[in-house]
Amino acid sequence: MWEQIQQWDRDLFIYLNSLGIERYDAFWIFVTNPRHWIPLYLLFFLFFFLAFHWRKASFSSLFLLATVFTTWGLTNLVKGIALRLRPNNTPELSDVIRILQEPTNYSFFSGHSSTSFAATTFIVLVISQKTRWIYLAYIWPIIFVMSRIYVGVHYPGDIIVGMIVGIIMAIIFYKLYDKSGRRLYF
Repeated sequence: MWEQIQQWDRDLFIYLNSLGIERYDAFWIFVTNPRHWIPLYLLFFLFFFLAFHWRKASFSSLFLLATVFTTWGLTNLVKGIALRLRPNNTPELSDVIRILQEPTNYSFFSGHSSTSFAATTFIVLVISQKTRWIYLAYIWPIIFVMSRIYVGVHYPGDIIVGMIVGIIMAIIFYKLYDKSGRRLYF
């Protein structure tokens, strides 16, 4: 059963990766680099400071950072245990897929996926009471994780598990935030 799931994951990856068009490569390489999203990260912090008093905004920002860094640590811990090779490092796939990046660390589960969904979900949970437009923030992690398949470094299963872990981590941290924040600042 597990081997069949892995085969479906591999087949879906090969299909999705093969949809890439060379003239869009530069766009997807740009999108997949977390440093290019720094203005968006700063905008997320600005949302807190526009929506709340500076004390609550600072408290929210600290919890957001704790959510992201804890998720990142958990992701790397699991990668070190699972030891799943990335598609670009899998010999039987290297001649079949488009490879635009060549990281050498492990694949399961996607750190881009887990941390971006953790951050976005935490922000949405905190700010959704102020504005429903904040749900549009999910456009960012969706594009971000799609880029990981396009550049050839993650299987769809890596991304889906990363999304689920990120959302769960955000919910856990939001509950801690809400419980401790009510006593401190609100």
